[in-house]
Amino acid sequence: MSAAAGLESATVKHPDAMAPLIRILDELREMTRAAGRDDLTGRLGMVRARVGDPRVRLVVVGDPKNGMSTLVNGLVGAQVSATDSALSVPVIAEYGPRSTATLVKSVGGGRTERLPVDPLDPGPALRAEGVIRAEFTEPSPLLADGIVVMDAPGAPVDEHITWSMIAAADAVLYVVDAGSELSAEQLGYLERVRQLCPTVICVLNKIDIYPHWAHIQQRDRELLDGAGLSFAVAPVSALLHRQATSSGYQMAGNYQRDIESGMPQLIDHLRDYVVARADSVALESAVRDIRLVSDHLAMTLHSEAEALRDPRRKAQITEQLGIARDQAEQLRQRTANWQVTLVDGSTELMADIEHDLRHRLRSLVRDAEAEIAQTDPARGWKEFGTDLDARICEAVEENFVMAHYRAVELCEQVASKFPADNRTPALADLRLENPGDALGPVAPLEPLESAKAGVTQQFLSGLRGSYGGILMVGLATSLLGMSLVNWYSAGAGVLLGVNALWDDRKNRIVRRRAEAKVAVARLMDDVIFQVSKESRNRLRAMQRSLRDHFTEIAAETMRTADEALRAAEEASGKYGDRREERIAELDSRLGKLRAVRDRADQLIGA
Repeated sequence: MSAAAGLESATVKHPDAMAPLIRILDELREMTRAAGRDDLTGRLGMVRARVGDPRVRLVVVGDPKNGMSTLVNGLVGAQVSATDSALSVPVIAEYGPRSTATLVKSVGGGRTERLPVDPLDPGPALRAEGVIRAEFTEPSPLLADGIVVMDAPGAPVDEHITWSMIAAADAVLYVVDAGSELSAEQLGYLERVRQLCPTVICVLNKIDIYPHWAHIQQRDRELLDGAGLSFAVAPVSALLHRQATSSGYQMAGNYQRDIESGMPQLIDHLRDYVVARADSVALESAVRDIRLVSDHLAMTLHSEAEALRDPRRKAQITEQLGIARDQAEQLRQRTANWQVTLVDGSTELMADIEHDLRHRLRSLVRDAEAEIAQTDPARGWKEFGTDLDARICEAVEENFVMAHYRAVELCEQVASKFPADNRTPALADLRLENPGDALGPVAPLEPLESAKAGVTQQFLSGLRGSYGGILMVGLATSLLGMSLVNWYSAGAGVLLGVNALWDDRKNRIVRRRAEAKVAVARLMDDVIFQVSKESRNRLRAMQRSLRDHFTEIAAETMRTADEALRAAEEASGKYGDRREERIAELDSRLGKLRAVRDRADQLIGA
C-alpha cells in the first residue's frame, strides 16, 4: 500500500481566500447574462468551477506520441492512462484511500451513467462505445497533496475537449519531445494556452533517447523568452522513471536512475511552485479572466452607449434599415432560381457531352470504313486495330476535356446567382489522366473469320472453275471427232479456273470488308456504352457536389441577410422613445462593471 493510504486529500485553496473571488465571479456572470454574452458567461462558469475546487487541477497536454500517458502514470504512481491504445479519452486521477476506476458513458438523450471497472485492467472497458471519460482514485502521495491530474486526449478530433480542460485548469504541463526544438506552431499553441491558464510548465520528455537534450532545452528556453513566454522547461524521462520505480529502490542504482529521469525534480517543482502557491495562482488566474471578460463586456456596452448619444445615428440607422430590407429581398429573388439553373444546366451538359462523344466516334467509324473500302482488311488487321484504339482514346480524352470545361462554365453560371464573395467552389477535374481506365471493360477489335481461307479451299475453287471449262469445251469439240480432253478444252479449263480463283478472291475481300465494318461498329457500340456510363457518373457526382456546395452557400447567404436585417431592426428599435432611458441603463452597467473590476484588482493588490 502507498504511503499516502489512509490520508485525506489536502485542501490547498482556502475557502476564506476564495469566497470574495467567487462573489465577484457570480456578480460578473449576472452582468454578462443580462448583456446576452453567453460566451463570456460560459467562460466565467468554468473559472468559478476552478476557483471553487479546493484542489489544484493539473492538466497534461501535448501532441500524440510524446509520452503524455507515461508521464501521467509516473506522476500518479499507477497505470491510469493507456500508453499503447489508439483510443483517446480524458483521464482524471484524484486522491482516494484505495484504487478505483469508473467510466462515465453516454446513454443517449444527454444522460450519462457511471460504470465501475477493474482499476488494474480498465483497457477493455475503455474500448466500449460511448465512453466520455475515465475517473481514477489512487492513494498517491502527489494526489494526497491536493493535486488532481487530468490527461487530455491527444487526438486532434477531441481538440474542443482539450481546450475546455485547459480552461478549467490551475496549471498545465505541456509535453514535448526532447528530439527537436519548439516549432512556430507549438509556440502559437502555448500562447493560446497562456490566455486560458497562465501557469504552464514545458516538460521535455524522452531525454534518455536523445543525448543532445540539454541543447534542445536551452534552445527551447530562448524560443520561449523570444515569444514572451516565461515558462519553465523541465527535462524528464517518464519511461526511465517507470523502470526505476517498478521494482522499488531496493535494487542497486534504481534511486540514482530515478534522479536521472528528472521526475522527482518535476514533482518537487509542482509542490513548491504550484501547490504551495495555490491561493495566489488561483487568484491571479481568475483576476486575469475577470479583467478580460470585463474589457469585452465594457467594449460592447460602451459602443452601444456612444452610438445612442449621437443624434445623427438615428437617421443613419433608419436609412440602413431600409437598405438592409431592400438588399435582403433582392438577394432572395436573385438566389431563388439557382437550383433551376443547376438542374437545367446539368441535363443539357449530359446531353451535349453524350452527343459530342457519339459524333466523334461516328467520325472515326466513317474514317475506318473508308480505309477498309480501299484495302484488304486481312492485311494488317492488328495494326489497324491498334491505330483505331489510339484514335478512340484520343477522342474519349477530348470528350472528357470538353466535359470539364463545360462543367466549369456551369459552375460559374450558378455562382453568378450569388454574391461575389466565395462564389466558385473547388471543382473536381473531370479530365481523364488515363483513358484506358474508362475503356478497360471494352473488348478489343474482333478478328476476321473470313481471313482464314487456306490453300486447299482456293485449290477447290480453281478446280471447280476449270472442270466446267473442260467439260463445256470438250463436249463441243467432241462433235468434231476430238476427245473430251484436248488442247482446246484444257486451255478453256485453265482460263475458267483462273477466273474462278479471281472471282473467289474478290468475293472474299468483299466479305472481309463487310465483316470488318461490323466489327468496327460493335467496337464503337461498346465504347459508347462504357464511356457514356463513366461520363454520366462523373457528371452526376459533379452535380451533387455543386448542389451541396451552393445549398450551403444559399443557406449562409440567407442567414447573413436575415441577421443583417435583424441587426438593423434591433438597432432601429434602440433609437426610439427609450433612447435616454437606455443610455442611463448602459452607464449604470458600466459603472457597476468598473466597480467589479476594481474589487478584483484589490484582491491581488493591483
